[in-house]
Amino acid sequence: MLTVVNADGSTPNGSLIDEIVREGARRMLAAALEAEVNAYIAELAGERDESGHRLVVRNGHHQPRKVTTSAGVVEVTAPRVNDKRIDEATGERKRFSSAILPPWARKSPKISEVLPLLYLHGLSSGDFVPALEQFLGSSAGLSPATVTRLTAQWQADHRAFMDRDLSATDYVYVWADGVHLRIRLEEAKAAVLVLMGVRADGTKELIAMADGYRESSEAWAGLLRDCARRGMRAPVLAVGDGALGFWNALNEVFPYTRHQRCWVHKMANVLDALPKSAQPAAKRAIQEIYKAEDKEHAARAVRAFERAYQAKYPKVVKRVTDDKDELLAFFDFPAEHWIHLRTTNPIESTFATVRLRTKVTKGAGSRGAALAMVFKLIESAQARWRAVNAPHLVALVRAGARFERGRLVERPEEAVA
Repeated sequence: MLTVVNADGSTPNGSLIDEIVREGARRMLAAALEAEVNAYIAELAGERDESGHRLVVRNGHHQPRKVTTSAGVVEVTAPRVNDKRIDEATGERKRFSSAILPPWARKSPKISEVLPLLYLHGLSSGDFVPALEQFLGSSAGLSPATVTRLTAQWQADHRAFMDRDLSATDYVYVWADGVHLRIRLEEAKAAVLVLMGVRADGTKELIAMADGYRESSEAWAGLLRDCARRGMRAPVLAVGDGALGFWNALNEVFPYTRHQRCWVHKMANVLDALPKSAQPAAKRAIQEIYKAEDKEHAARAVRAFERAYQAKYPKVVKRVTDDKDELLAFFDFPAEHWIHLRTTNPIESTFATVRLRTKVTKGAGSRGAALAMVFKLIESAQARWRAVNAPHLVALVRAGARFERGRLVERPEEAVA
């Protein structure tokens, strides 16, 4: 394909490098579609009619269509298949459907991820076209009406997610947090209540996400009761911030689940009550507790912290000693899981990027639309979450296996009568 290149390296369709990338993407996509059709026809080459003619053959190409991808807009001419086989169950002719480029596809999944990001970042639906046209080289398939339809679909996806059956999934560990994003939520104190869990196979998964109030026991109880209604089993251990109304709600809905307070929140809570001059030493003393070799050494570190600060800061010491059992609960689980269980970092790290994308977003918009946008971003990020360390041990935790100093006790000694 011949292209006129201007002195500044641009072309009538944009920069030369972007045009090369788009042309390369077009050729690779065309080759992949051809290979997919060839494999389909070759697999069914033995299917013939009474005259010995093949039932599945090539049939030219479909009309060209433009598809928006992360490389820009590329024009695709997909090969067509004539499949004369009859489905015995329905009596209708069978049809070839490309797994690479379905008939309805006009944009890649990556582009669909960009749209909620831009919406959350404060871009109105009317601004999508000029914003993405500069980047993608075309506004095909990105009209305000398209964005409005996608927003409605994302809300439907979120509702379906919050209504799904949980009885087939076993969450052994859960993290809970109330995340303030300030995205199109009417009340200043409104938060996104997030429940994330570890399945029996060690993988992490978003369990539920709803709007509410961070310290409201009623809001958390409503969320947990809804999860229980849909079949969720009581988790073995729950991790959360000590200020959450989550704990009262957990005691009500899942009373036998153990509590683990988040050490990151606890450290911030303790250091904020100390003068700045005392904070560095106190921080090291707290780290000695949760980074201890085992629970026994951690208990000694708690006593050392108490001796060091009891005289001057008794109220600060109480913030640690009053929650000692909940702060050290993670030591009763596999050592490989300690790093995951002592903080709510799995939620915090996931929402950190969402916060960056949403902190300047205010403006009008429904709460449902805002939650749907966050849900789509988290749904996309979930595919990149890694499993917990030693995932095979999670099932043992659910089975009631006992761990001492982080190691599995395979043959516990029976008490002498």
